[in-house]
Amino acid sequence: MGQIDYSYVTECIERAELGTTEALYDLGLLYSIGQGVDQNFIEAHKWFNLAAINGMKGAQVDRAEIAVDMSNRDISTAQRMAREWLATH
Repeated sequence: MGQIDYSYVTECIERAELGTTEALYDLGLLYSIGQGVDQNFIEAHKWFNLAAINGMKGAQVDRAEIAVDMSNRDISTAQRMAREWLATH
């Protein structure tokens, strides 16, 4: 196995901070599969939600797919985190 490129995660976060929809979506993907970060469906849902708010249809689909494996509390937490992120960006 090759080494994980953590710089891509850092780059995505930097681009997300600038509001780049694709970076928001990419972070959702990374967290949903655990690529370069610990797998975390709450974080993935948050990032997919933010990308969906910016109009990315694929993010809506992926958000719905991971929501199937999440509790209502987890989804609620992810939505709150997305609102908090929006309030500060």
